[in-house]
Amino acid sequence: MTFLFSLLLFWIISVLFQTIKSLLKKTSPDIPDVPVPPPHFPLLRVPYVPLRRIIDFMDPDSLVSLSFCSQKSHSVIKTHRKVSFDGRLLIGGSDKNASFLSFTNYTFGIVLKRNQVLRAHKFVDNINYEDMELVKMGGQHVRVEVDHLHGYIISYWDNTVNGLKVITNYVTNLFNIDVSEIWASKQSLHIIEWVNRRQKTPLKNVLYSSAIAASEEEMIYILKDCRPISRLSIHLKPPQNFRFAEKFPKIDCLEISNSKWVTIDDLLSMDGIDIHLDNASLTNRCPRLKLFSAETGSVNILHVLDGLLHNAVLVENRRDYTSPFGYSINLSFGIDIQRAEGVTATVCKHENGILFIAVWPETAHNYN
Repeated sequence: MTFLFSLLLFWIISVLFQTIKSLLKKTSPDIPDVPVPPPHFPLLRVPYVPLRRIIDFMDPDSLVSLSFCSQKSHSVIKTHRKVSFDGRLLIGGSDKNASFLSFTNYTFGIVLKRNQVLRAHKFVDNINYEDMELVKMGGQHVRVEVDHLHGYIISYWDNTVNGLKVITNYVTNLFNIDVSEIWASKQSLHIIEWVNRRQKTPLKNVLYSSAIAASEEEMIYILKDCRPISRLSIHLKPPQNFRFAEKFPKIDCLEISNSKWVTIDDLLSMDGIDIHLDNASLTNRCPRLKLFSAETGSVNILHVLDGLLHNAVLVENRRDYTSPFGYSINLSFGIDIQRAEGVTATVCKHENGILFIAVWPETAHNYN
């Protein structure tokens, strides 16, 4: 751990001096732009005000690494960090051998940066763990090492799901934040329920993906009980003849692959802004909807517009529709339908079999 602490300390002090130098240059422009050698003093002896500035300036992943160096470094970070996070805490159980925790920054629904902070790996037989560092998390001593390519810390566990819970508790406690997103699989499905129980803040995004066919109970839980407020993405194969008998939850963005099971009644009960269905087989419309896409194959667009053709206008020119979740859709040779109050919807079917319904004007939606 001495090497890790020395590396972090050198970086922190260098950042501090570069910051001081930049502040001095604002008042004294004649100071030359040359590297300033770091001084030789311990970080934790830095006076309170500059120490707090250093901690606020550091990235969360660097602070997590620093917090393992000693109980005092952990206490200083937890006590002195005051700046709010501009990203979200994401946890993911990718498979039975590895789980991860990241800080993710978004803009317009698009990931700007994802800083992986900690990973939980399963112990394997052909690795010698005795030479690895021991750190204390959740009242237990855990073997860890630094990933030399990406810089995040890998921790080792007998059970990676339990390890994911421990590292999640550690980071949320260190920064006093809640989990915002979960990437789950069949092996880590109950992590969603665990997070919903442990915090009052609702999840923003849930992505569920599995290569194994889902059970009916699994599908119902994902659709009914995940309860993210912004986005739910489901990428799996449902059981044969699956039907969802309950009302769909209110959610801003819903994405379902393998959605042949979705019926017209399902679609009419959905309450969202963006709805995306792959491999769908339906024909009609929806309530709070602003953007809808479905891979419909051979569905006739005239069936979609049944009863509305008296109020339809063919639009031959190209138009671009931008979703608040980062999607940009090209609408060519669409059909405009306008309601009495002036709201216009464009129905457009691409050559690849994807049907789009876009409601104008585009929504200015706050997804953060």
